[in-house]
Amino acid sequence: MSLSTSQPKKTLTFPEHAARDSDISVLPRIFEECINIAILQRTLPAEIAMSANAQCHTSRAWQYSWLGPPSDAFKADLRRQLPEPSAGDALVDDVATIADAIAYLFDTDTVGIRLRLLTAAMCPRFHCDNLPVRLVTTYIGPGSEWLPEHAINRAGLGAPTPDRPDIINDPAAIQRMQSGDIALIKGSGWVGCEEHGLVHRSPSLAEGQKRLLLTIDPA
Repeated sequence: MSLSTSQPKKTLTFPEHAARDSDISVLPRIFEECINIAILQRTLPAEIAMSANAQCHTSRAWQYSWLGPPSDAFKADLRRQLPEPSAGDALVDDVATIADAIAYLFDTDTVGIRLRLLTAAMCPRFHCDNLPVRLVTTYIGPGSEWLPEHAINRAGLGAPTPDRPDIINDPAAIQRMQSGDIALIKGSGWVGCEEHGLVHRSPSLAEGQKRLLLTIDPA
């Protein structure tokens, strides 16, 4: 099982609670107590990018969900339901490869897979997921945004109210994943991370812009 990663390693300073690399070995670092986001940096191979882009040639929002093993049945079902099935092979194979890797990493036969074509920000407010861990990757469009711990006022999390403070202490510190990057992010449901789950949000989209987003939850 392999994932294409042609982007060279970067040496930029990163928050201590985050890990990133162009080698897939970065993803298991999510099990480290101090890490709440692990990012596999990759440049999408041309055939996957073309396959993903073909699914965006529709004027409607679209989504697909699967709960079960990332099996041949899953691949057939996803291919059948894509907006452009005839151009879907490379995208389907990539989603299945990622899902296989996550099932293996978390020692489970069942994963929750959701692939969505978005025309507006899905979760535009910074928040922390109420689940143990989630994989996020964007095939087309801007990637997810997240905050280093020093830039967060956690008292601001939750539903907005007149007396709730701003979540962001330092707007200049906002980080963004690149298209193609694969991230594992801890939520407040991870044991030991109840107060330190990653704070993130969906990026805003310009008029006419689309985003093809994959999320996978180990079950």
